[in-house]
Amino acid sequence: MSKNKSLTDILKVALVGNPNSGKSTLFNALTGMNQRTGNFPGVTVDKKTGRAKVRDRQGNFVREIEFIDLPGTYSLYPKSLDEKVSFEVLCDTKNEDYPDVTVVVADASNIKRNLFLVTQLIELRRPVVLVLNMVDVMEKRGTRINREKLSGLLGIPVVYANARKKIGVQELNKILAGEIPLSDKLFFALVPEKELLNSVNEIVPVSTSYAAWQLLCNYDHYTSLDPAIKSRIKKIVSEHRFDETAFQANESVMRFAEIGRIVDASVEVLDNEGETRTKKIDRVLTHPVWGYVIFLGVLFTLFQAIFFLAAFPMKWIESLFMHFSHWSSVHLPPGELSALLVNGILAGLSGVVVFVPQIALLFAFIAILEDTGYMARVSFIMDKLMRKFGLNGKSVIPLISGVACAVPAIMSTRTISNWKERMITILVTPLMSCSARLPVYTLLISLVIPSDQKFIFFNMQGFALMAMYLIGFMAALFSAWIMKFILKAREKSYFIMELPVYRAPKWSSVFYTIYEKVRVFLFDAGKVIIAISVILWVLSSHAPGKRFERIDRKYESMSKALPQKELETVKEAEKLENSYAGIIGKAIEPAIRPLGYDWKIGISLITSFAAREVFVGTMATIYSVGDKENTRSIREKMMDEKDPATGKPVYTLAVGLSLMLFYAFAMQCMSTLAVVYRETKKWKWPVIQFLYMGVLAYLSSFIVYQLLK
Repeated sequence: MSKNKSLTDILKVALVGNPNSGKSTLFNALTGMNQRTGNFPGVTVDKKTGRAKVRDRQGNFVREIEFIDLPGTYSLYPKSLDEKVSFEVLCDTKNEDYPDVTVVVADASNIKRNLFLVTQLIELRRPVVLVLNMVDVMEKRGTRINREKLSGLLGIPVVYANARKKIGVQELNKILAGEIPLSDKLFFALVPEKELLNSVNEIVPVSTSYAAWQLLCNYDHYTSLDPAIKSRIKKIVSEHRFDETAFQANESVMRFAEIGRIVDASVEVLDNEGETRTKKIDRVLTHPVWGYVIFLGVLFTLFQAIFFLAAFPMKWIESLFMHFSHWSSVHLPPGELSALLVNGILAGLSGVVVFVPQIALLFAFIAILEDTGYMARVSFIMDKLMRKFGLNGKSVIPLISGVACAVPAIMSTRTISNWKERMITILVTPLMSCSARLPVYTLLISLVIPSDQKFIFFNMQGFALMAMYLIGFMAALFSAWIMKFILKAREKSYFIMELPVYRAPKWSSVFYTIYEKVRVFLFDAGKVIIAISVILWVLSSHAPGKRFERIDRKYESMSKALPQKELETVKEAEKLENSYAGIIGKAIEPAIRPLGYDWKIGISLITSFAAREVFVGTMATIYSVGDKENTRSIREKMMDEKDPATGKPVYTLAVGLSLMLFYAFAMQCMSTLAVVYRETKKWKWPVIQFLYMGVLAYLSSFIVYQLLK
């Protein structure tokens, strides 16, 4: 522990490490459920903190520790927003999260790269503990780290750990509960310029020479420094002609030379059989040709499985809601409240719950691909392709994450250091087909493509779904290519990524991801869908003036001319057309008729601007109004819908494809627009995004419908 902290004080411990080192997994193992998420001051970067009570072997309470899970970083020279946050917490003594102890989580299988950050932190003369994670992976590769030798060479405690299995957690807690010695080792022997360092120390007193070097290189990143002080440091840098780029290059060469000697002395070779299993697999998965073929094969399998495996639980859920709606229609007393429950709430709810199996399968596949280490390979092989479109390999992670949800995907662009590439990634990520589009796609595909239609023995519906996701990806690349020429920046781009070893997915993490994403879909999206369904039912069930009364009188006189069931159907259709919702739909129909849409689809376009998945709930509500029996699914009702002018089905292949393209391209998500503003700090970017995606959606839908109608 820090020498100025007593056992009664809460010890503040920062967890830091390179990306993919297992830092967040260790954080979860240390804190369990006793954690919370917020934001670091002044930025939108997630701040995860958690507390743990350390006890001795007899179970007696020793002290309480607050852990801070810092964003991944490679060094104390920040290149991205995430790295800037980590740098400020670790180096700025006035930062509110400045730790008493720093725990560096290192991937033992890539120890040389990870020791760069460790040695930098040691030279700041703060208590440091090194956790060697994934030691088992290193030993499988044929090498082993001598912990005692490494600890002696670094002058800090070293812990073996396997965060996934919670191995090493107790030992780490025991070390944190005791006195942690300060290392006096030096790994960077650049000749000090005393006059330069003294000038810095007069302005901002620092504890070590290395802290002064850091201040000279990174003074712009210290938010606690007064602008006047920053100006004085800048003047000193200019007067002494201090070249921070050359300094960092010299430091890297010297530091890695010393790290090489440390690794040679502490890492033992157990066997030397040649290529490891990971390298052999990477020969295929990162191949310049086969890598792309395998990736497309993975996507194809994913979308085939989503349609095939989800079909059975979806039918069961659909039948359950139909049965419950029919039972409610028969047994509940007639009136406004019963109609609201059946045609408003239940209809809207069915439009949410029925797609849970597909949402669960989508997130299960994504979680497995990430946990096994395959997603990192996708970033690697896509880097060369991405650069042609003004992006880099790091853009792949946000783009692929956008298949789940654009909001966290856009937030993950903070790891992209180049401003231009980050902005382009933010602007095009919403074109990736997210999980909110999945219910829209599957409903429309089931309407216009028969379920028994096959190509060889593959389901054509699965092909269509994969095509929609690929169209979103191609649109994102095309838009990025255009923006490459519009946005201007002088920054040089680079791509550095460590490929994690392959490992079996941790099934508890996969199931937790599924649970969390389904819960968000049901409760966050579900609340919006049901609220809009209720509002829409009110608008669909009421009309201005005495329109409904006039329609009732009109059809009373026709009671003998038509069968009762047919009469009711025609009457309810006319009532819906004359309702408040019908009036709104009719008002916008001229603008959307060239796309093949009627006024009912127009209503769904308006309501789904809150969130795309509202489309399904809207259609369920519209087609449930006036259906007194409730014995048919929303898909069956939409399939039977006829155009009153032509007598032909409304949902033809041309209309279905036009509507899918509109939902593929249109920016129909208020949450995404809000997070774009948060990340860019300017309203012009979400406005530009909304406009260009809207124009793209309208033009593409217009062209497809006019060609196919």
